[in-house]
Amino acid sequence: MESRLDFYKANPHAIKAMLALEERIGKSDLEKSLTELVRLRASQINGCAYCVDMHTADARKGGETDRRLATVVVWRETPFFTERERAALEWTEALTLVSHDHVPDQVWEAVKPHFTEAELVDLTLLITAINGWNRFAIGFRKLPA
Repeated sequence: MESRLDFYKANPHAIKAMLALEERIGKSDLEKSLTELVRLRASQINGCAYCVDMHTADARKGGETDRRLATVVVWRETPFFTERERAALEWTEALTLVSHDHVPDQVWEAVKPHFTEAELVDLTLLITAINGWNRFAIGFRKLPA
């Protein structure tokens, strides 16, 4: 497989808009470790090799354990994640797969107690951003180094 297009060079203005989302996410109250788990899980669902590789490495640099990283894909079946992380991962899956069941009320009820309203908006922005990055990377075949 080879890369189709360097989207950073092809349209820096579009990427600048994406980076503005990342800047806001970086200023949010969401924990860095949580943001990397969310990015990783969405990227796994979308099958984005570049993003899975990048966010696994970023999470490790931030102190995440190999055990938790290896089990993000099966987070429901492990005791390794906090209730807040579980809620975020469930919200991530529901929004990433929004066409499947349009984010059922039970998912909303599960995530709501663990985040403030502002954090819920930032979490949703994070999920929106990583799904966007996944589409750039997959569509233009950005490859892991």
